[in-house]
Amino acid sequence: MICIDLLRHGEPTGGLRYRGSGVDDPLTQEGWRQMWEAVGGQVTPGGPWDRLVSSPMARCQDFAEQLSQRLSLPLAIEPAIREVGFGAWEGRSHDDLKLNSLVEYLAFFQDPVKSRPKGAEPLGDFRGRVSDALARVETRYRGQHVLLVTHAGVIRAGICAALDVPLEAMYRIKVPYAGLTRLRRDERGLMLEFVNRTRVS
Repeated sequence: MICIDLLRHGEPTGGLRYRGSGVDDPLTQEGWRQMWEAVGGQVTPGGPWDRLVSSPMARCQDFAEQLSQRLSLPLAIEPAIREVGFGAWEGRSHDDLKLNSLVEYLAFFQDPVKSRPKGAEPLGDFRGRVSDALARVETRYRGQHVLLVTHAGVIRAGICAALDVPLEAMYRIKVPYAGLTRLRRDERGLMLEFVNRTRVS
């Protein structure tokens, strides 16, 4: 009924740090290389997808626009597949948090639902908006193969939805830069086909 590929953005400028919906660093040169490597040889018209959908954040949209032009495919911008908001952690590195906020940092990974950074988007709200966005994609593009250019958090939320995984386990799913995950809905329901491929086959 529909096949949805979810592609995480490549490496952004600014190093390893929390970038939610409040920090919008562009891709590094390495980040661009990772993205083109992930789509592999599928960069000419007639590739595997029928259309593209992107987060509005620069680290996703800049690449999606170029890929759309290369593939001559329509591109839609979907605000609801932007990254989760990290509140007071926006822009802070993991090393900084471990050094200066270790108790809060460890609490977050033990229970990311109840131990949110100050001002962060509630995880239930985030999963709800991602689920709503995926439902809209399914409704609008039924029967098509769609590529979503998005973020690690969105991909984790999609995996949790497909497998009915509790939100508390969401951050146990590692999603690398430019990693590809596929969801497919058929008569059996929403299925997880693969996670974290480095290249479209």
